[in-house]
Amino acid sequence: MPARSAILTGMLPLTNGVHDNGIDLDESIAAAGFAGSLSKAGYDTRFIGKAHFSSNHSYANRPTGRCENIPSSHLFSDDWTGPYMGFEQVELMQLGHNYWLPEGSPGGLHYERWYHRDGMGEKKNALYRQRLAPQTHAAQTHNSALPTAWHNSTWVGDRTVAYIAEQGRQQQQAKQKGAEAKPFCAWVSMADPHHPFDAPAPWCWMHRPDEVDIPELRTRDLDKRPWWHRAALENTPGGTPESRKVREEYSRMPQQTDAQLREIIANYYGMISLVDHQVGRILSALDDAGLADNTLVVFTSDHGEFLGDHGLMLKGPMHYEGLLRVGLIMRGPNIAADQQIDQPVSTLDLAATFGDCASTVVPSAVHSKSLYPLLTGAPGAHRDHAYNEWRLGPSRCGVALDLRTVRTRNAKLTFELTSGVGEMYDLRNDPHECANLFDDPQRRGMREELMHRILSRPQDIPTPLNEPVGPA
Repeated sequence: MPARSAILTGMLPLTNGVHDNGIDLDESIAAAGFAGSLSKAGYDTRFIGKAHFSSNHSYANRPTGRCENIPSSHLFSDDWTGPYMGFEQVELMQLGHNYWLPEGSPGGLHYERWYHRDGMGEKKNALYRQRLAPQTHAAQTHNSALPTAWHNSTWVGDRTVAYIAEQGRQQQQAKQKGAEAKPFCAWVSMADPHHPFDAPAPWCWMHRPDEVDIPELRTRDLDKRPWWHRAALENTPGGTPESRKVREEYSRMPQQTDAQLREIIANYYGMISLVDHQVGRILSALDDAGLADNTLVVFTSDHGEFLGDHGLMLKGPMHYEGLLRVGLIMRGPNIAADQQIDQPVSTLDLAATFGDCASTVVPSAVHSKSLYPLLTGAPGAHRDHAYNEWRLGPSRCGVALDLRTVRTRNAKLTFELTSGVGEMYDLRNDPHECANLFDDPQRRGMREELMHRILSRPQDIPTPLNEPVGPA
């Protein structure tokens, strides 16, 4: 939720208020984000897929009134399509991760209602639970018998292809009338890849476990790491009994053997391959609609996955590269192909980039810097560092954390403000982040420089801070 809200607003999490999961993004702040700004500028704006700008659950399971809140979703009729968070129209899925299978009417949103509309929802859920050969032995991993046509990645692809075709027809009609076509902006959000690792056939068989690479460093060395690493793995989570159960049974995973890691990674790659297939369909739809040459396309993610790195699974408050360094691929007008930019940038920069592309001011994007100068080689375009912040409540690891991370080209420092403990890595000479140099007297200058960058964060954090309304 913090990553998604930062992308939409171009505002750091502690400033926009969504500094942990379970905190709903303020709709007035969202309206000043890139979607609301482009809507006001005359764009047709659409969100398709998993939004996660609002909490799915609330403590005591009380409804919050938001469309993404499961106890509230029945308040939204089948023909409701927004507006939501600055987007004029939305087609949403409630969760998308099959630990919670799609609920039938009156719950769920557009995907869940489509999934159950033919009366076969329970049959589909039974197929999802069916484990196809070869049988897996890794935690939260199985080859699913759910037909790909009903999978949420396919649904997002289908709805996006239909939307692009609609935009192509509208632009063609406008051209025939000699009118100016209305531009469009769509955020297309697939829930995968995400645990449980449950790629459907045939995608679950595309990558052989004995052929995938596994992390070089696969053992936990918690005694060498800051105290919160162990706390996140071993402490009793806070929150309600329901949220603790989810945190302990779903959001934590025991260490896996190398064979189990290979099964997980192979299935994870299958999930990615299904996403890649949908992206290919979307790009082809842009070609077919005659929109490819004047459309900016951005591919990125809200977070990575440990996949056994440092003996860790899933994700958590250990800011290793596998978690924070997500992919960012762009193509579009005035962007030269085959260039790779090695400067430290952030998904936070996307809001300003979209505003720049549309020649539109995005009022909320106070911490966002357009990537276009870097992409076009503008004189003086340069980035010194990327910044990350995460203020966690105790529901994740039994104690609150206030983490700030700065990443330059060759170094990274994470500092926990409450305890004053940190970790620092020389990424040029230690790309696997093995040696924590935070307390090394020989690296005091490096630490002071990185700490100065952390402390350069704008002083615009509101008080009091928002607190989670639901399980994190």
